[in-house]
Amino acid sequence: MCAFWRRVSLRERQASEGCPLTFDAVDPRGELTVRQAGQRGGTSTAGKHGSSFYREIGRRGGQARKGQLGPEGYAKLGRKGGEARKTQLGSRGYAELGRKGGEARKTQLGSEGYAQLGRKGGRRVAELIKRGKQPEK
Repeated sequence: MCAFWRRVSLRERQASEGCPLTFDAVDPRGELTVRQAGQRGGTSTAGKHGSSFYREIGRRGGQARKGQLGPEGYAKLGRKGGEARKTQLGSRGYAELGRKGGEARKTQLGSEGYAQLGRKGGRRVAELIKRGKQPEK
């Protein structure tokens, strides 16, 4: 049985059954580095729980963060992430990302659902334009 919770020498790992060495680099003393141990633990957790586990803890973490920041703070965080991604991808790459996202959403909602979403967005834009044209009080 693998001992993930303690430092294990290279010889000990190789000798133990069911615990193959999966990392190329080993520190000079023949022990796992912190990074390697973390990577091994993550691989083990993924094997035990699967991808749905990571989706669920990510969802819970997002909900907790949203609770901490509130709707406005969470929206601001999303905009900040979007700007960073836009910088990484460039304007063309970001446009392509948006196109792919729109296609995925259309597949989720179906043609009629996507059309309803478009009408809702159009009404919102018209409302904002109308509000912008009103004289200030």
